[in-house]
Amino acid sequence: MKGLNIFQYGVGKMSVYTMRYVIENGGTIVGAVDINPQVIGKDIGEVMKTENTGIKVESVDKAEELLKKLKPDCVIVTTMSLLADVEDALMLCAKCGVNAITTCEEAFFPMNSNPTLTTKIDKLAKENNCTITGSGYQDAFWGNLITTLVGSSHNISKIKGSSSYNVEDYGIALAKAHGAGLTKEEFDREVASADDITDEDRQKVIESGKYAPSYMWNVNGWICDKLGLTVISQKQKCVPQFNDYDIESSTLGMTVKAGMATGMSAVVTTETKEGITLETECIGKVYNKDEFDRNEWTVYGEPNTTLTIEKPATVELTCAAIVNRIPDVIASKPGFIPTSRMGELKYINKK
Repeated sequence: MKGLNIFQYGVGKMSVYTMRYVIENGGTIVGAVDINPQVIGKDIGEVMKTENTGIKVESVDKAEELLKKLKPDCVIVTTMSLLADVEDALMLCAKCGVNAITTCEEAFFPMNSNPTLTTKIDKLAKENNCTITGSGYQDAFWGNLITTLVGSSHNISKIKGSSSYNVEDYGIALAKAHGAGLTKEEFDREVASADDITDEDRQKVIESGKYAPSYMWNVNGWICDKLGLTVISQKQKCVPQFNDYDIESSTLGMTVKAGMATGMSAVVTTETKEGITLETECIGKVYNKDEFDRNEWTVYGEPNTTLTIEKPATVELTCAAIVNRIPDVIASKPGFIPTSRMGELKYINKK
């Protein structure tokens, strides 16, 4: 990481950690852009709550000019959750021939949810000799940890996973994507109805680039890719979560009243040619006072093995995974390359 020049695209909650982690690993933040007028013009040190660095956040419309001028080793994109929402950022990086890694959850393995856009980004990245990928918390806790458990099994028949997280920690885009703040009727109409379709119709939506996958949709694809499994079918179901008393949401800027969705549970079931079933669930919601993050996975077979992690620091782990993956992105072949093809996630030695 030492000596690497990194560009920050999106200066919100996650960038506070990604920028600091880059600097503490010996890298340099050479530029940063955002759309928020409240952060444009600020020194990134002010954003990180450290001493000033001399690097000020600039408007996103200057991104192309800055990338061509600065020629960073890698861009960190921390903005939205769906691939279509980060298309402009990733296509710009590909156009400028600059490596990029994003926290966009769909970008973890977008081949199975938006193949058309993935192919478009992949083509441009190859033409300009750079690598684009997605990483984050799921790289370790929904990906490499699970495939390591499978690697110590004699036989497996099923992989079952469940992970919960507080949408308050990740910004308004993610909270809205989980249906937080919607009435049950609004949730059914705006979120759940998208999956009340046939497999054939779902595939048409996927090919059109308008499918809205839950996080585990892409995680299941990543795991199957890493393990060399052939997917036969995949389905998802989104179920709203509720609380029996009002909860304040600073991210949404509203009171989520009892009876309104605090978020959702999304269950993805994948069947494979090899006879192994993946049944994974992610629960993202505005937490009440008694709730906390939990990650639990079981590999069924010989033997059965369960991994449980309570209260993981998901924000910090997401950002550390992003920064620790940067050397792999730089070393990778060109194109849109998922981290399932980059080897294990490794710690960066700071000495």
